[in-house]
Amino acid sequence: MQTVTAVAHRGDPYHVRENTLGSLRSALARGADAVEIDVRLTRDGVPVLLHDETLKRLWEHDRPLHSLSAEEVRAVTEGGVPTLAEALAATEGSRVMLDLPGSPGPRSVRRIVEVVGACGARERVYYCAGARTMLAVRAADPSAEIALTWTSLAPPRAGVLEAVRPRWLNYRFGLVDSDLVDRVHRDGLLMSVWTPDTRRSLRRMLRLGVDSITTNRIPVLQTLRTR
Repeated sequence: MQTVTAVAHRGDPYHVRENTLGSLRSALARGADAVEIDVRLTRDGVPVLLHDETLKRLWEHDRPLHSLSAEEVRAVTEGGVPTLAEALAATEGSRVMLDLPGSPGPRSVRRIVEVVGACGARERVYYCAGARTMLAVRAADPSAEIALTWTSLAPPRAGVLEAVRPRWLNYRFGLVDSDLVDRVHRDGLLMSVWTPDTRRSLRRMLRLGVDSITTNRIPVLQTLRTR
């Protein structure tokens, strides 16, 4: 059995609305090793699960999240948008990858890291985003596990790697080939990819020897990796 880590992208979004408690529980029940969630802050500084800047796509409320308090978000979504603390409680014992979209500033990052610590989840949480955001995570928690999202075939500069100290490099799967996987491994890092969903693309990532796959189709990945 291949040891690639199966990471559920925003939970189990093909069956349950993404970034909800039900979606996270469904993904874990269907065999995910970890769940990936998107975290943003409300107006009053509460980390909640939402990928987009607004509630429009998922909740039909075209208001920026940063303009709403946590209580207002709860009211307009009928409790559908969980807080980070609720998500960590619902996934107790499982690994969680926190994606921090929107290039949050150092204060926002510190708040997210503080909540992770207050929930006793530091050992099972790891973070992904671009270099600027991951530098803020590193400053907030020198021991944090980081998956540095990288969108170029040009390798990260040595200074970036030294400052961020990632465990993983996190690439869009379409960029990945055997040379890239070999280079990342030679540098002593693990390779994480997002988000292949077809059987063909999942098989290709497995053949290339990546270490982690973030996908919307956990059951398909489960079947392929046990063959």
